[in-house]
Amino acid sequence: MKEAIAILTGGGPAPGMNTVVGSVAKTFLAKGYRVIGLHYGYSGLFNPNPRYEDLDMFRVDYIFNQGGSYLTMSRFKPTGEDFEKNFNLDFFKNNNIKLLVTVGGDDTASTANRIAKFLERMQYPIANIHVPKTIDNDLPLPAGMPTFGYQSAKNAGSVIGRAVYNDARTSANWFVVAAMGRSAGHLAFGIASACHYPMIIIPEMFNKTKITIDKIISLIVSSIIKRKILGMDYGAAMVSEGVFHALDQEEILKSGIHFSYDEHGHPELGKVSKAEMFNTLLEKRCKALGIKVKSRPVEIGYEVRCQTPCAFDLVYCSQLGMGVYKLFSEGKTGCMVYISQEGYVSPLYLKDLQDPETGKIPPRLVDINADKIHQVIDNLMHYITEADYEEAKAYIENPEEYDFRKILNWN
Repeated sequence: MKEAIAILTGGGPAPGMNTVVGSVAKTFLAKGYRVIGLHYGYSGLFNPNPRYEDLDMFRVDYIFNQGGSYLTMSRFKPTGEDFEKNFNLDFFKNNNIKLLVTVGGDDTASTANRIAKFLERMQYPIANIHVPKTIDNDLPLPAGMPTFGYQSAKNAGSVIGRAVYNDARTSANWFVVAAMGRSAGHLAFGIASACHYPMIIIPEMFNKTKITIDKIISLIVSSIIKRKILGMDYGAAMVSEGVFHALDQEEILKSGIHFSYDEHGHPELGKVSKAEMFNTLLEKRCKALGIKVKSRPVEIGYEVRCQTPCAFDLVYCSQLGMGVYKLFSEGKTGCMVYISQEGYVSPLYLKDLQDPETGKIPPRLVDINADKIHQVIDNLMHYITEADYEEAKAYIENPEEYDFRKILNWN
């Protein structure tokens, strides 16, 4: 029987997933392997009748440059009981599978390692190689290499962001925009800086003070007042959804939002419009201050996850897909495929990224002290400073309370 590989996609989508799947398939098909595409992520491996199909050259040549994921995704995370009672070992034996390729985030990668260890215990050892993805760009890859999908999501988000800013200028409105990013502000800052937004709020900015809803709203008001001083009655404020992860329970209750959680324990932020919530709170604050401003909410979320990958990600994801075969042919397993800035393929092991005490992979945060960040904050963003106090008193009685650097305790 011909040797086979199986490939699945887990977690949420990111631009370039089909490019990875297509490139893995093209490479292994050319080497004489059978390539099996597994639908519904890991859930198919714990099902007596998994949905899967053979991926041929015609199919993968059609999908490789498309957005979304041809292989249906799932966030299913198996329990210990699932392994003991529901694992479909026959799927691997009957199809002569020698390699499991997984495409997803760190949860998907850790589950792949669990499956490989289980199969070894069942005396059917296989190799497993993971291709890491996230539009959040928060996986700590070496040398600042971005995660695949980030550049495409940033590009698509910037298209929306520029249209929003043009609308603000055209209509003399303000917009409160929220962008995805579970714990880091890479995507929000990348989109907003590309669009020259006068206010950007990401969790990393609160490195010297506790993050609160009051401070978030005060930062937006600070920008509105500064723009009024400049004679500009329009603008846009970007808020990263990651700020929610820094809010304590008391602050979350103040927001009036009740979250549900996914099976990995992450708040299902996609079910809640952060932009609408912050816009409502902003309207209340402006009304209390007597500031006349029209504001509207815009959420940048699911729209960017299944975009057609940009040229960077088409090339990057193709290299990652082909890199899977290189590592497999070298006998590597239990690793992620990594492509350096110089274009070299190497294995990256979870243990090299994990915190030795917790076993979890700490997110790569925005380096708030980097020049490229502070140049945007210092030169493109608008907010009240001590030099604006006198002029700001035409709009608010206590301008020092809306001093950008004092709010963040950056003085």
